[in-house]
Amino acid sequence: MSRPPILLVHGFASSFEHGWRRTGWADLLADEGREIVGVDLPGHGRAGRSSDPADYRDVEGRVSAAIADHPVADAMGFSAGAVILLHLATRTPGRFGRLVLMGVGDGVTREQDASALVAAVEGAADPADVGARLFHRMARSDGNDPPALAAFLRRRVGPLTEAQLRAVDRPVLFLIGDRDPAGAPEQLAATMPRAQVRVLPGADHFSTLTDPRGMEAALKFLAG
Repeated sequence: MSRPPILLVHGFASSFEHGWRRTGWADLLADEGREIVGVDLPGHGRAGRSSDPADYRDVEGRVSAAIADHPVADAMGFSAGAVILLHLATRTPGRFGRLVLMGVGDGVTREQDASALVAAVEGAADPADVGARLFHRMARSDGNDPPALAAFLRRRVGPLTEAQLRAVDRPVLFLIGDRDPAGAPEQLAATMPRAQVRVLPGADHFSTLTDPRGMEAALKFLAG
């Protein structure tokens, strides 16, 4: 029996090419015989760009359209991509088989304020803030468009409720570095019926994506 395709959703200020192909994930999954469905989030990569936040109202719907021809798909998401997949899974849990979510913590259950990140992207943050300087540089790398990225951040992303999370009755693997400021998603995993957490010692937010331990855990999980 053939396995379902796998949807790959990259993080903020990245793209399918940058987040999944350059890191080796696309090749690893192809070696496993997987059909890969790659997307560029709106405002990123080769996707359409706009500086109007209203044009980013339904990012989840655009991601879902990538697997419109598949009744069921597995999926992997990193950072913002993981959050988007979580929201999408609460809408239509039956669309997914297994989910691997990296670099996301319990903050998705609380209202988020993206103003600090918007300021970093726009170059208006405190120059002494190293994290802000990092995001400022990211927003200007790999052909990114800062006004489009700022508009993407300004879209409203509401918190997920306990009832929504309990409805995602699918196997979920959370991968998180113990140095990731997002923190381990213990509350998420405890709420979702079939979720587990793997913490990677010594890994920070960005290194989680390429940590060999995380790669091995994800591939074993996806293999069932």
